Amino acid sequence: MSQQDLMAAYRPDFQEVINHLREELSTVRAGRANPQMVEGLMVEAYGAPTELKAVASITVPDPRTLLIEPWDKSLVKAVEKGIIDAKIGLAPSVQGNAVRIFMPPMTEENRKQLIKLMHEKLEAARVGVRSVREKIRTDVQQAEKDKQLTEDDKYKMLEQVDKTAAGFNDQIKNMGTDKEKEIMTI
Repeated sequence: MSQQDLMAAYRPDFQEVINHLREELSTVRAGRANPQMVEGLMVEAYGAPTELKAVASITVPDPRTLLIEPWDKSLVKAVEKGIIDAKIGLAPSVQGNAVRIFMPPMTEENRKQLIKLMHEKLEAARVGVRSVREKIRTDVQQAEKDKQLTEDDKYKMLEQVDKTAAGFNDQIKNMGTDKEKEIMTI
C-alpha cells in the first residue's frame, strides 16, 4: 500500500463531505430567493417521502419569491406541510394549485440566526472530515500490524493523511467565509 493508493482510495470520501456541505450551504438563504433552498426538502407524496424537486417545478418569479407548482395538484397541501416541517424559517402560502414563499426582508437577527445555522453545517462537515481521517488512520495502523508497512512508512502516511484532512478543512473554512459574506451583504 502506497501513500498515493491510500489517498486515492479515500479522496472520494473527503470530496463527498465537501459536496454535501456545498448542498447544505445552498439551502441557507442569503437575502434572495433561490430554488436550491427548497428543492431537497422531503414531502410526503403517494405515501413515501420524496424530494420536492421530484414532484414540483420551482421557479423564482421575482428576487423575493419562490413559486412551487406540484405536477400533481393533489400534492399542494403535502408540499406546504413539507416546507413547514423542514423548519427552515420560510412560511409557505397556498394560492390555488401552487405554493408561494415570500422571502421576508433580512434583519440583523435573521442574519445572525442564519450564520449560526451555517456554522452548525460547517462543524458537521469538519466532523465528516475527521471521521474519514480516522478511518484512514485505522487502516494505516492495521497495515503496520499486518507487516504491510514499516514504522517509518506508517508515520509518513499518517502525516500525509493529516495534511490532506487539513486541506479539506481549509476548503470548509473558505466556503464558510464566503457564505457568511453573502449572508451579511445587505
